[in-house]
Amino acid sequence: MKCPFCSHTDTQVVETRIAEDGGFIRRRRRCASCDKRFTTYERPDVTFPTIVKKDGRRIEYERSKLLASMNLALRKRPVSTEHVDSAVERIEEKLLNSGLREVLSTRVGELVMAQLKKLDKVAYVRFASVYRSFEDIDDFRTLVDEVRK
Repeated sequence: MKCPFCSHTDTQVVETRIAEDGGFIRRRRRCASCDKRFTTYERPDVTFPTIVKKDGRRIEYERSKLLASMNLALRKRPVSTEHVDSAVERIEEKLLNSGLREVLSTRVGELVMAQLKKLDKVAYVRFASVYRSFEDIDDFRTLVDEVRK
């Protein structure tokens, strides 16, 4: 595994953990050259459904985009990386188990909102307010009231 900091190819596995659901293996590595540590994830190579955007474009599923949107909603919130990774794993599992070759982006958004609602209510409201394109404060108030219940 190449070091992301110095590109040296000699890295050592310091710690290995299997995810709670067994879906991936997390490895902490140390570079023999620069001595910095980094994390890698080992997961099965599977084909995800194509994502169909609202405008009809079809794009390949990208874990990094899903993770980035969730992290944006969770910015400065007390949620661990492990919990976020587990939530992404659950979303990916649902996508894979659907058996569909194409999935609407709105379905992916709904899956993200469901996971964020479990992780952090503030992050859920942040994501939903952007995802649902609120037009006025009443839409926002309705969502907050829904979360309070």
